Amino acid sequence: MAQVKIEQLSHQELEKRGVFSWPVWEKEPGQFDWYYDTQEQCYFLEGDVIVKTADGHYHIKAGDFVTFPQGLSCTWVVKEKVKKHYNFG
Repeated sequence: MAQVKIEQLSHQELEKRGVFSWPVWEKEPGQFDWYYDTQEQCYFLEGDVIVKTADGHYHIKAGDFVTFPQGLSCTWVVKEKVKKHYNFG
């Protein structure tokens, strides 16, 4: 099973990938289960999240660029409101 990938990208690299034109998703604190039927890449503008997977827990916060692999089942624990740009596929 592929793992969640968390990166720190420069503003220039984010612009090159077109991240700032991606849609925005927001979520208030809480917890929910999720399954990725396709890969998602996202850039966290705000938030503090623990994503629990079979491989371990991932701490994601503002400024992180995250790749969630296709086929991942996980639980999101949103500790602080999330605001992120996202792209599926």
